[in-house]
Amino acid sequence: MNTETPPTLPPYLKAGDRVAISAPARKIGPEELAPTLRLLRNWGLEVQEPEHLYDAENQFAGPDATRRALMQSLLDDPEVKAIFCARGGYGTVRIIDGLDFTRFAKSPKWIVGYSDITVLHSHIHRQLNVATLHAAMPIDISADSVEFPTPATETLRRMLWGETMQYRWASHPLNRSGATVGQLVGGNLSILYSLCGSASDIDTRGKILFIEDLDEYLYHIDRMMMNLKRSGHLEGLAGLVVGSMSRMHDNTIPFGRTAEQIVLDAVAEYDYPVCFGFTAGHIGAENCALMLGHRVSLTVEGDCELLFIG
Repeated sequence: MNTETPPTLPPYLKAGDRVAISAPARKIGPEELAPTLRLLRNWGLEVQEPEHLYDAENQFAGPDATRRALMQSLLDDPEVKAIFCARGGYGTVRIIDGLDFTRFAKSPKWIVGYSDITVLHSHIHRQLNVATLHAAMPIDISADSVEFPTPATETLRRMLWGETMQYRWASHPLNRSGATVGQLVGGNLSILYSLCGSASDIDTRGKILFIEDLDEYLYHIDRMMMNLKRSGHLEGLAGLVVGSMSRMHDNTIPFGRTAEQIVLDAVAEYDYPVCFGFTAGHIGAENCALMLGHRVSLTVEGDCELLFIG
């Protein structure tokens, strides 16, 4: 995909629009979705709970064929303006190659999620150049957040409604200064690593890469960053934004570096700006929404700024 080609933005939402919940990966129950249903209806949206949404087969939300058919039906439905992926876990990669995006490409809609949903983000960006939302999923939304908006829910709403978005956050000692402009791409590091060499492999050249991860051993982080480096995914970046690196593990003999230090070491020979500490990823109510595929400006000079631009 040409890095200079402006992305297609699905229509922003408005009151009365129909949205739907899908479960392309791990299973979910009605009680876990109840707060999200209330939240979306409070926003004035009509919410669809499709047939087979609550199916279960071991850890999955039903067999591959069922999850694929559910997602396909929502991709093809012209009345559905956004698809909220219920949760991550594992499973989206098992259905991605069987999905037909022909109708979606002609009439795109918002795909919302993070973690395992990085499969959809990366595939859609690589193959279609359509913007998607790396944002809170229904499994993350609590009953309290319906009445008291959190950064996760409020930034999601603002993104969906097309409001101007600008993030500022504090300096980090490992930041590398600079200013840059480019298309924002990325997601969960482990998922991006798993997609290398596939039809869903991320296109990073000339773009600003965002990464985050959870519950990984530090040497795994190093392995994944070395893979991205050796495969050329880090060399041609315009910039790098690192979100939460939560609940990292170490071996009895320490690896000797934090996740952030490992990331910085992997890009040490390049000269683009790098910033750490952005509040997105596996951090619950603080998980701020990012419009992947959208053009942004990144400034790392003392504090950091990420501005979504036309």
